[in-house]
Amino acid sequence: MSGVVGWIDFRRDLGEQGRILHSMTEAMRFRGPDTEDVWLSTRAGIGHRGLAASGSAEDVRPARAETGRGTVYVAHAGEVYNRDELRRDIEAAGGELRNGSTAEALLQAFLLWGAEFADRLNGALAFAIWDGRNHRLHLGRDRMGVKPLYYYEYPGGILFASEPKGIIANPRFEARLDVSKLPIVLQPRLSLPGETPLKGLNEVPPAHVLTYTQTGLARRRYWELVSEPHHDSFERTAYRVRELLDDTVSRQLVTGVPLGAMLSGGIDSTSVAALAMRALRKDDPSSELETFCVQFESDPAHFVSTELRPDIDAPYAAAAAEFIGTRHTTLTAAVQDLLDVIPATRRARDLPGWGQFDASMYLIFDQIRRNCSVALTGEAADEVFGGYPYFFKQDVVGRDTFPWLGDGPRLSRFLSPGLMAEIDPEEDERARYSELLGNVPRLAGESPEDARLREVFYLGLSGPLAVILDRKERMSMAHGLDVRVPFCDHRLIEYVWNVPWELKSRGGVKGLLKAAMADVLPASTVNRKKSAYPHVQNPVYDQELIREASWIVNDKASPLSWMFDGEGLGGLIQQISANAVRGELPGGSNQAALLIQLVEMRNWMDEYQVALP
Repeated sequence: MSGVVGWIDFRRDLGEQGRILHSMTEAMRFRGPDTEDVWLSTRAGIGHRGLAASGSAEDVRPARAETGRGTVYVAHAGEVYNRDELRRDIEAAGGELRNGSTAEALLQAFLLWGAEFADRLNGALAFAIWDGRNHRLHLGRDRMGVKPLYYYEYPGGILFASEPKGIIANPRFEARLDVSKLPIVLQPRLSLPGETPLKGLNEVPPAHVLTYTQTGLARRRYWELVSEPHHDSFERTAYRVRELLDDTVSRQLVTGVPLGAMLSGGIDSTSVAALAMRALRKDDPSSELETFCVQFESDPAHFVSTELRPDIDAPYAAAAAEFIGTRHTTLTAAVQDLLDVIPATRRARDLPGWGQFDASMYLIFDQIRRNCSVALTGEAADEVFGGYPYFFKQDVVGRDTFPWLGDGPRLSRFLSPGLMAEIDPEEDERARYSELLGNVPRLAGESPEDARLREVFYLGLSGPLAVILDRKERMSMAHGLDVRVPFCDHRLIEYVWNVPWELKSRGGVKGLLKAAMADVLPASTVNRKKSAYPHVQNPVYDQELIREASWIVNDKASPLSWMFDGEGLGGLIQQISANAVRGELPGGSNQAALLIQLVEMRNWMDEYQVALP
């Protein structure tokens, strides 16, 4: 929730740049419709838009302390879930809290412990702290990167914002495509932490604090996974997983405001909704929880069962809602509904999007926001507990590459000869894979099979999870909805990271999670096969993708035709049109979905007037 922007410049007086800072702040209005604050000094300016998801609007405003050596100013987006513990630590260390706001707690923690205070936080947030005492800017992001924070460094200064639009609003920044990043434009799951396709625009990596001074930018990673032997029995492990989930769901609940949850009827979302309902009714037996799922108008005519999406969510979600006792809503979306909001999804991202996958989530969050200000989701459980089919395929896990990419065609292999002379997509993919493998925390004495599965989990917790969290965060905040992700609690991830695959998978897909949650789940959920977030299967949408992709590649009027091998990519599009593509496709989607990134890249570059090198 909320949005932050800022501007630091050591070579010019920012005191006269109030108009620009206000424009940057206004760009965050959808993230924070309830409050607006702009603070400006000679060297620093910070803007903030606040979303009061719970409590008073005053509770979400920035905080500052005036000292004899300068102002310390703190603005944040998101929430701290261990605020009571943090408050006790602050008071025990001699600090004094003037009010109960999150920003005030962050300010006092910073005054006591410096930027190392981030190590003490449990939450999903990004923060910006200007320390006028020594002219330092600190930018920090939560451990899993649930909340975004972008920055652009230029000689003598830096811009930052919760979303790229806040930086784009400053004339110092020009939106220019970084051609070397075309592989991640055409397959975002390949992105390494902090990357964007715009020249000079980066994102603060998860679990990092960046410090900017007159001498430049320094970064500190304050958290990472540690591999250790796991000694707990299966029963004890399941008990501990349940204990951690109970605690993190309870921490993330908000009382006194309408609360919602996404509910597909699968184990992940149903577990979160069930624990939320139990926690709410423990305090107040009359408490209610609203749950929501999405289906498509064309499902009866066009849905085809696949390995990753074997069935439709709606019936399972309804059964789970009845069992748990929630008030349930099913949103039925038509293809035209999706097409109508796709431009809005691009504006929510400011970067190339995911077409229908963004659109359906945008629509359901719009529905939830009409009733609720805070919602919970089961996202990230597949990455933490191993829910995808590839985990159970030895031949796929054993490939010396990203297991989730499949062996189907890659759009990046169809770049023009001129670009292929600059970019080697295959080498780029290998380099990204190698870099991530080099970061895997190893466990001495682990068997080769378990060591490989540890690598596979690490790969999934990198690019693919970032894609999922980005989509969830941008589509929800476009409506001013605070969506929380209990499975991203770092304590849970730390514990499950070291649980051997034999225990995680005992009893089948996500057997450990099922064992931990079985007593609060309906049989329909426990026995259901893994089913990923739904996508529309409709020839109208597919034909629209094929039509746009064909124009991009083949029409001389297309501004991007020079980027691609027209004959080669045209041939792939014809294969897609004939449903003749062979191989496993990323994300388990249909063949036409291969073209989403191509189409979205063109529309994004056109709408944002992205300059070419």
